[in-house]
Amino acid sequence: MKLWSGRFQKNTDAAMDAFHSSISFDCRMYKQDITGSIAHATMLGRQGIIPKEDAVKIVDGLISILSDIEAGKIEFTEGAEDIHMNIESLLTERIGEAGKRVHTGRSRNDQVALDMRMYMKSAIDEVRARLKALVEALIATAEANTLTVMPGYTHLQKAQPVTLAHHLLAYAEMFLRDLDRFADCKRRTDVLPLGAGALAGSTYPLDREFVASELGFSAVSRNSMDSVSDRDFCIEFCSCASIAMMHLSRFCEELILWSSDEFRFVEMDDAYSTGSSIMPQKKNPDVAELIRGKTGRVYGDLTALLTVMKGIPLAYNKDMQEDKESTFDAFDTLSACLDMFTRMFKTLKFNTSNMKKAAGRGFTNATDAADYLVKKGLPFRSAHEAVGKLVFHCIEEGKAIDELSLEELKEFSPLFESDVYDSISLTTCVSGRALRGGPAPETVKSAIEEIREKLETV
Repeated sequence: MKLWSGRFQKNTDAAMDAFHSSISFDCRMYKQDITGSIAHATMLGRQGIIPKEDAVKIVDGLISILSDIEAGKIEFTEGAEDIHMNIESLLTERIGEAGKRVHTGRSRNDQVALDMRMYMKSAIDEVRARLKALVEALIATAEANTLTVMPGYTHLQKAQPVTLAHHLLAYAEMFLRDLDRFADCKRRTDVLPLGAGALAGSTYPLDREFVASELGFSAVSRNSMDSVSDRDFCIEFCSCASIAMMHLSRFCEELILWSSDEFRFVEMDDAYSTGSSIMPQKKNPDVAELIRGKTGRVYGDLTALLTVMKGIPLAYNKDMQEDKESTFDAFDTLSACLDMFTRMFKTLKFNTSNMKKAAGRGFTNATDAADYLVKKGLPFRSAHEAVGKLVFHCIEEGKAIDELSLEELKEFSPLFESDVYDSISLTTCVSGRALRGGPAPETVKSAIEEIREKLETV
């Protein structure tokens, strides 16, 4: 018999029970549900809303249920619909009439909202810990490669020389912003909804501030209707997860390209690669490809949740049960991808000699040649035109700019002198860009220290 069956004259259809039930996925919130109920029952006893001895029985019963769940001694039932009803039913079985008092002054609506907020606060902490581990791995590799020259790209065409460290720190910055986004998301999640009831609060003298303190919430919700119908925090989590997955996917795309024979910038470790069933020479970057593919899955979670919520009038509607699978899937997928990417990244072998050779091709020092002429007094547009013609000549001759003689260079501008060769060397091209945010080794080392300091505070 359902705990809410008093108004009904017959049982629900078995197919309806299966369709309606959420225990298969909301069972993961058992600890949050029990912890929330312990705080609620304690408050009810303190406020004299229920007998104190019943409050003690309820708390003791819930603690024993939690212990048995974690020991694998309890199986949840579909007939009890969800984790909340399963635990309440177990409690009443164990302690009798006192168990029926646990739901005094609350609804499943605010109970569900509480459990989700508690669960998501913990989930955000887990994601942020994984993001920090990834950033730490990035800066460790960057620190060892501040002098590793490689080509930087725009439009996937060689543009200017940078360093591997500088390139990696670009991703570190992206993941640092993800850390900030999740911290903001947690701040808006960290609001106690319990006490909102079904939608209109309660006539009992509930002490919401006490419950918030017991459960570690920093604020209490201001509007009871919003409290039970808000899933912005789930949507925001999925949005943050989508952006983080996008960053992972971009990184994976580059590693996939870099591991190809056309680039040969990086070699994947055997432990994070697969072979072909037909082609014996193949070594496939499957981890990176799968993360890239799973990005679409998290986007789907966000889109699904936005779609569920877009047409729901106030306050709670059963549609909102759909919040959990999407949010849980986004959390699970992002967590797994962060773990696997960090593991894979730590085993990568960077082919630094190939990177340097690639930087020496494709005229990545052309901008520096133009800047050289500007520093000699030529207007930038005139310098740009002169070096453009110079590059075209080099393409026809099959040479690099620094392979031309000084006499050949002077054919394009009399301002070229023998010091040009030092000015357009890859080392100078990189070290000369010492502005804050640039790829010069000393600048990058400073950036690494700043990132380390930020990791200690985010």
